[in-house]
Amino acid sequence: MVVGARPNFIKISQFPRVFKKYRGDLQCKIVHTGQHYDDKMSTVFFKQLGIHPDFYLDVKPGTPATQMAQIMLGLESLLSTRYRADLVLVVGDVNSTLAGALTANKMNIPVGHVESGLRSFDRDMPEEFNRVLADQVCDLLFVTEKSGEANLLKEGKSRKQISFVGNTMIDTLVAFDKEIKRSDILDKLSLGGRPFVLMTMHRPSNVDTREGLRKLQDLIGFISRRYAVVFPIHPRTIARLREFRMERSFKSNKNLFFTEPLDYFAFQKLIISSSFIVTDSGGIQEESTFRKVPCLTLRPNTERPSTVSLGTNSLVPFELETIAEHIGRIESGKYKKGKIPPFWDGRSTERIVKTIRQFLR
Repeated sequence: MVVGARPNFIKISQFPRVFKKYRGDLQCKIVHTGQHYDDKMSTVFFKQLGIHPDFYLDVKPGTPATQMAQIMLGLESLLSTRYRADLVLVVGDVNSTLAGALTANKMNIPVGHVESGLRSFDRDMPEEFNRVLADQVCDLLFVTEKSGEANLLKEGKSRKQISFVGNTMIDTLVAFDKEIKRSDILDKLSLGGRPFVLMTMHRPSNVDTREGLRKLQDLIGFISRRYAVVFPIHPRTIARLREFRMERSFKSNKNLFFTEPLDYFAFQKLIISSSFIVTDSGGIQEESTFRKVPCLTLRPNTERPSTVSLGTNSLVPFELETIAEHIGRIESGKYKKGKIPPFWDGRSTERIVKTIRQFLR
């Protein structure tokens, strides 16, 4: 199993436990590429979720192409000299996903893709290319929602390759629900009983220009009139704030709580406790849908449409007036209640492992 970034770690937490049930004829080894190498982006997640990588490729920081090249070389060496795998499992849509899938394919090792078939149809997103290209070389395609199945069939994949298994990210939420609810993050932030909004923003289209950051500042100013705004800030976003010398003006807002990237339990506690969420991220759309917390996603598209059609997520243009209308519906109780999509029940990992077992037999 090849992982490299924070979203991957969350999606694989239950695989070691489930594989142990088949210890006699199945063995799982975790390869951490090192794509996310910072303690706050990787090590803390391993500790909390009880994940212990068996191999570490120690990829150095660099451009996406440089990192992918390092991953492919390191993984090829590992699979040819130290551990011969019968199947390589890749996860999600990060650079490690595509690099792992391509390497295994070129070594004639079957490949499975967890979270297959998701499509935003937005070619300005680097993740979209990773998803599409990885799926083209994979033998087993594990989809989280019905849209993934439909997308793969349109792209010419065989129905026999596709397994609708649900969402392994939800498996982690279910498994660690008690630990999440025990988190003391609200006390650490001195929020007390104050209502707050959780915000995450890091997409280049939203934070890579001075104009985009000014729109973000105006939005925070509007929301913070009535709520505290808790903003675990992504390294990309803080880098842009410093580049445009806007960090101080953001921090002058006394109702804005900037934090560094948070551990898993703390972040999930914030989701549960928030009045609503404003984001441009992917996974939080699923987590908020499972928790039935209103989520406003400031993007024109989503690769997770079930969070909109079934769940509590809404796609909203980054226009203050429109966002304010949605907030008004949330406050008046007129916002949709949502329901949990099929198979988001905490048992998706078990379905995947059963399918792998049948495939290898």
